[in-house]
Amino acid sequence: MTKKTLPQSIFRVAIGTGLLLLIPLAAKLITDEMQWDETDFIVMGILLFSTGLAFTLVARQSSNLVYKTAVGVALFTALFLVWSNAAVGIIGSEDNVENLMYFGVVFVLIISSFIARFNPKGMAYALIATALAQALTIIIALLSGMQHFPESSVYEIIMVNGFFITLYSVSAGLFWMAAEEGNGTDVEASAESSQQ
Repeated sequence: MTKKTLPQSIFRVAIGTGLLLLIPLAAKLITDEMQWDETDFIVMGILLFSTGLAFTLVARQSSNLVYKTAVGVALFTALFLVWSNAAVGIIGSEDNVENLMYFGVVFVLIISSFIARFNPKGMAYALIATALAQALTIIIALLSGMQHFPESSVYEIIMVNGFFITLYSVSAGLFWMAAEEGNGTDVEASAESSQQ
């Protein structure tokens, strides 16, 4: 990674973020049904930019396309989880304090990824841990009686959380494939050289 290319990558992420934000801005100008205010645009801009930057930094660790795809799936899933939770809430409305537990799932992903040092096999385990953390939210929700919240039946809680569990599991499988290929994981090489 050279110092010259990193600022260029950051600039591309910023441009991409701006272009994506033009979509809800255009919708807001065209229809009254788009109820975003300045705070919504700022929060979404931060989410998009930080996710794009994370992808840029982590995906640079390897030339393996499967590894890059796994990173993309994991980050997309985390972004979608945070965004949907903040926008409408996973359980009940976005105002339900119980929805804070979903930030714990993202925390598990972040911490376990750093523990794995972004090594493909370690990342596979990190995504399995994240999927298990997401599954734990189902148990917590049902044991706490959250299925009695409006629009939060047992079926809905299982299906919505199952969607995220599936995506995290797909990412884990892709990381495992990248580790098995073993030919494009510059992460492993850099980790080994740093240990010497």
